[in-house]
Amino acid sequence: MNFMTQLPDYISVAQILESLDVINIEDEQLRKIIEILLNRIEQLESKVSKVEAENQKLQDENNRLKGEKGKPKIKPSRAKNKETNHSSEKERHKPQPHRKSSKNENINIDREEILVISLEQMPSDVQFKGYEEVLVQDIKLGTDNILFRKQKYYSPTKGKTYLAEMPVGYEGQFGPNLKALCVALYYGSNMTEGKLIEFLSDIGISISSGQLSNVLIKNHEDFHTEKGEILNAGLESSPWQHFDQTHCRVNGENYNCNVVCNPLYTTYHTTRKKDRLSVIDALIPGHKLHYLLNREALELLEIWNISSKTIQLLEKLPSEIEWEEDAFLELLSTQVPGLGKNHHSRILEATAIAAYHRQTKYPAITVLVCDDAPQFKLLTSDIALCWIHDGRHYKKLRPLVASHKKRLDKFLEEYWDYYHQLRDYRHNPTQESKEQLRVRFGDLFSTTTGYWELDDRIRRTFDKEVELLMVLEHPELPLHNNPAELGARTMVLRRNISYGTRTLEGTKAWDTFLSLVATTRKLGVSFFEYVRSRICQNCEIPSLSKIINEKAMILQLGLSWNSASLLSPIY
Repeated sequence: MNFMTQLPDYISVAQILESLDVINIEDEQLRKIIEILLNRIEQLESKVSKVEAENQKLQDENNRLKGEKGKPKIKPSRAKNKETNHSSEKERHKPQPHRKSSKNENINIDREEILVISLEQMPSDVQFKGYEEVLVQDIKLGTDNILFRKQKYYSPTKGKTYLAEMPVGYEGQFGPNLKALCVALYYGSNMTEGKLIEFLSDIGISISSGQLSNVLIKNHEDFHTEKGEILNAGLESSPWQHFDQTHCRVNGENYNCNVVCNPLYTTYHTTRKKDRLSVIDALIPGHKLHYLLNREALELLEIWNISSKTIQLLEKLPSEIEWEEDAFLELLSTQVPGLGKNHHSRILEATAIAAYHRQTKYPAITVLVCDDAPQFKLLTSDIALCWIHDGRHYKKLRPLVASHKKRLDKFLEEYWDYYHQLRDYRHNPTQESKEQLRVRFGDLFSTTTGYWELDDRIRRTFDKEVELLMVLEHPELPLHNNPAELGARTMVLRRNISYGTRTLEGTKAWDTFLSLVATTRKLGVSFFEYVRSRICQNCEIPSLSKIINEKAMILQLGLSWNSASLLSPIY
C-alpha cells in the first residue's frame, strides 16, 4: 500500500507493470500475492487479446454478410513486426568466418578471343609480355527454327510409303531446347505462363497459351516415373525422413501438399485431405492405400480410446487380409454398422498404418522428423521433433510484466545454449556428453520461474523429452525440420504466383517437376540440362535415383542404426 501511495498520479498501470519487480518486495507473503496477481493479469490480457481478435473476425463477417467491407488488412510497421516475429535465426546460428571463394573456378570457357593493340601507335622498342586475362560471361538468346525436309519413298510392290523419322526430342512443333527452357523457367524459376509467352515472343518464338500448357503438363510419363524412383531411392537412403504439409488449390478447392525429403532429395505429393491417410499416401505415391486388420491395428484403436464394443466387432472380421478401399468400406458398412465419424476415421487410419508397415513396395520409415501435429504420430517407430518449432512457442509469449520478460529472456538464453550443445554433440558424439546432455535436459526443463505461462510451456517441452532427444541415440538426425518447411515454402511461393492448378493432370505435373527441381539442386545437377537430356534421351545425365544411391553410400545417413553401439559423427 505504501508503494502505491508514493507513486505520482501521472504514472500509468503499464508503466508500473514494466518497472515492477517482485524480487524487491521484502514481505514474502505480499510477494507471493503480487506474483499471483501478476500472473492473473498475464492470463487475462492473453484472453482479452484472443477475444478481441475473435470479435473483430465476427464483426468483419457480419459486415460482409450485410454487403459491406470488413476491417482492412494493413501490414504493421517494422516496430510492430518485431513484436510478432517468432523467428529464432539469431539465437540458433553461431556466426561463421566469411570465406570468399573465386567465382571463376566453375565457369566453363566456351571460346577465346585475342584482343590486339595497334603497333603503329606505340614506341618502336615495345616488347611483348604475354596476355592479361579477363573472363566475361555472356549468353545467346535467339531462334534456331529448323525446316526438316523428310525423305519420302514409295514401294509399288509393297504398296507402302516410307518416311524419314524426326530426331528424338523434336516431336510436335517445338524442339527439345525450347521445351526444356519452358519447363525450367516455369517450374525452376517460378515464371507464370503469361510472362513466359511474353519472353518467348520477345526472342521470336510463336507459341499459344494452349501449346505452352501442353508443353508444361502433357506427355511427361517418363518424368513421373523418375519421380517415383527418386522417392524410392530417397526412402532407402536413410531410415529417417523430413515431412511437412501445406495447403494448395486444385480447381478452386482446398487440397493438401505433402513434402518428403532428406539431404539427397525432395518430393511433393498432393492429396485431398490433411490426415494420417494423406501422410501414408505421400509415402507410397502411385499405389493405392490398403487396409489391414491385425493385432497392430487393434492396439492402435485401443490407444485412441475406441469403444470396446467396436473393437470386439472388428475382432470378428477376417484378419491378416489386405483390403482395397472400396471393399473395406463395404465390409465396415455391413459388419460394423452405425459407426460415428470419429470411429470410422480412426479405423481407416489404424488399418492403413498396419498395411503400410506390412507393404514392401516402398521402404517403411523408421523415424519421421516433423512438427508435433497429430497426423504424424504413430505412423513410424519413432518421431524426432523439431527444436526450432518448439522454440517458436516461447517466442510467442508476450509478457507485460518486466520481471516476467527478464525470466523469459534468461530461459531462452539457456534454451538456445542447450541447442548449441546438441549441435556440437552431433559432430562429435561421445557417451560422456550424451549422458551430460540428458541430465541437463531434465534440469533445464524442470525449472520453475514463477511466470505461469512460461512454466506451462517448459512442462510441455519436458513431456516431449523422448522425441526431442532422439538425436542422442542417432547423431545423424537433424535438430530441426527446416528442409521440409523450406520445401513447403516453395509450394507456397508457387501458389502465390499461379494460385493453383485447374486439373489433376496439372497437379501431377506440379508435383513431379517441383520434386525434380528440388532434387537436382540438392544433387548439384543443372535442372535445365537434366530436362533437356531426358527430352533428347541422350543419357548424358544418369538417373537421379542412381546418383542418390551413390551419394547415400558416402554420407551413411543411417550409420547408427546399422551399428547400435556406434556413435557416428556428422560430417
